[in-house]
Parts: sequence; structure tokens; C-alpha cells
Amino acid sequence: MSSLLLASGVQASSAASIDSLPVSGTVWAWFCGFVAALLLLDLFVFNKEAHKVTVQEALRQSVFFILCALGVGGWIWWHFGHLAAAPNPELAQAKALEYLTGYLVELSLSVDNLFVFALLFRYFKVPAEYQHRVLFWGIFGAIVMRAIMIFAGVALVNRFEWLIPVFGAFLLYSGWKMLRSNDEADEADIDNSPVMRWTRKLVPVAPGLHGQRLFVTVNGKRMATRLFLVLVMVEFTDVIFAVDSIPAILGITRDQFIVFSSNIMAILGLRSLYFVLADFMDRFKYLHYGLALVLLFIGGKMIVDGVWHLHLPTSISLLVVAGLIGGSIVVSLRATKNTPADEAIRHALDGGNDDLNLLGPDVPRTGHSAYALDDEPKA
Repeated sequence: MSSLLLASGVQASSAASIDSLPVSGTVWAWFCGFVAALLLLDLFVFNKEAHKVTVQEALRQSVFFILCALGVGGWIWWHFGHLAAAPNPELAQAKALEYLTGYLVELSLSVDNLFVFALLFRYFKVPAEYQHRVLFWGIFGAIVMRAIMIFAGVALVNRFEWLIPVFGAFLLYSGWKMLRSNDEADEADIDNSPVMRWTRKLVPVAPGLHGQRLFVTVNGKRMATRLFLVLVMVEFTDVIFAVDSIPAILGITRDQFIVFSSNIMAILGLRSLYFVLADFMDRFKYLHYGLALVLLFIGGKMIVDGVWHLHLPTSISLLVVAGLIGGSIVVSLRATKNTPADEAIRHALDGGNDDLNLLGPDVPRTGHSAYALDDEPKA
């Protein structure tokens, strides 16, 4: 265990602020099996057939995934505090708090992904009924890539202590850059981006959409579809965002299981959260300021921890992060009260209709894109 709290409310830290959980291979297997079960449930039960996900449906699924995430935190507290071979209630409580803080940080930072998802779907003219399939496989790929990055990151910071303030400085830079941005989406020519040019060189792309399939056979030749291009961009976007989010969660804890579990549980709920927020993203006009302040706070925390070996209690970190995110949301909602976006929320929650714009109420359905809606071959 770490040393006792100092009178100032700061905690002296050693190589790691709090001991790591004694996680056995069985626990890892059970957790990975639980994640796999949630993925299968989402693919074969919640969204067995391609359809447009309604706001009400997405809300139910979001609540389900949030409850599952909170359940994992509760299980960490109960199992390692009471049922493990060597129960340690104090350690279990501290780790459950780290998990909750890490989950909140990851979920909050992941909201930025949703804005990019909306931009990609608009650019590639992806119908609402096919968006979930792209997000499902995008999240599946993100889980694999995040696992690699998390295990590598935890191993590095535990071996090289000097990386902690380096990561902290990087988060300070990212937070300052985000704070100065105006959060306006830059609809660049995605087709001419390096990622798209590289993908097209490696894989021939068939014209049209071809339903929800990622690959089709055209004249005896195996080709990728437009959805595959969107999936590539979704995966690339997640890697970019992970560069911020993983160092941020390492500023909360360096426990491998806590970092992995909180990160993965936050990612699992992104699909349903997207369909809840997609129509109403203009309501969150000040959210990116809250996210920027979270990055600045965690970056400063990591520098203080790495240079002066003073560790801020996790409970304080949780309160600060929750306050910054919650405050930015409240300010955003008050600033956009009684706007068209506000009316769109009421309309959707009252039942809505099939013509709701899943790209945001103030975002036109058409855009500067090489893709059209009226030339799609049937799936």
C-alpha cells in the first residue's frame, strides 16, 4: 500500500501510487469473456438486422452498457475486498475508485470521437441503418488496438518513471491546443488524405454502397466497399484519440487491469451513445473546453507526480473530472436552450420520426463529398 495521506491532502508516491491488484489468469479470462458476451449481445440481439437505431432504443442500450460498466466497478470492490484468496478491502476500495475515475475520463474523452464519426458518415453518405455495423467493427478493432497500446504503455511507465512527466507535458500540450480550438469540424477532402490514398492503393474499391457489406465480388474480383473505407477512417481516428486518452488514464492509475477494464467498458458503450447524441451534438458547444481542462488537469497531475512524487488522491481527481465535464455540459445546455437543437431533443424523445437528421440539426444532409445517395446498387 502507499503511504498515509499527508496533512495537505497529497500522497507521497513510489514507483506506483497504489499497489496493483492481484489479478489471476482466471479473472482476466472471465473479464474478456464478459466483454465478448456483450459484443455478441449487441451484434446478434440488439442489432441483429440492419435498421435505423432510434433515440429511445439507443437510450435503453446506453443505460444497459453504463450499468454493466458500473457493475464491473462494483465487482472489483466486492471480489478483491471480500472473495479473493487474499482479500484486501482497503486496496479494493481504492482500485474501484480508480476504475470509476478512469471510466469517466475515457468516456468523456471518447465523446470527441462521436463528432468525427458524424463527419465521416456525412462525407461518405452512409445511411443511418448501416452506421451501427461500421461502429461495431470499429469498436471491435479499437478494443484490440487499445489492448496493445495499454499493455505497452503500462509496461513502459512502470519501467521508466521519467515517462510520467513526459506524458504529462504531452497532455498539457493537447489540452492547451484543444482549449484554443473553436471545435469546428473541418470537412477536408477525406478522399485525398494519406490514409485513404494508402488504402486505395492496397485494396480496390467497388463503386456504390452495397448495403452493409464490407467486401463484394465484382466481375470475379474481390473489392472493398464504401463502408470499408469508413471503417478504416474510424479505426485511424480511434488510434489518434487513444494517443491522448491512454496517457490520461495512466495519470489516474498504472494498474494494468484497471486501465484495461475501464478503457474497454467505456469504449463498449460508444455505439449506443453515438445514436443518443448524434442528433443533438450542437447542444454540446462548450464540451470541448471541459475536455481540454480535464487534459490540462491530468497533465499537471502527472508532472507533479513524476517530478515531486506527490500523488493527488483519486477521490479528488474523480471530483475534479466530474465537475469539469458536468459543468461544461450544464453550461452548453443552458447556452443552447430553446434552440432548434433543443427542439430536436424534445421531438426525438417524444417519439420523433424517421426523418431526423443523424448528423446534427444544424448540419445539412448534403455536403461537399464525392459520394451520392441516388446511385447505390442494391445490396
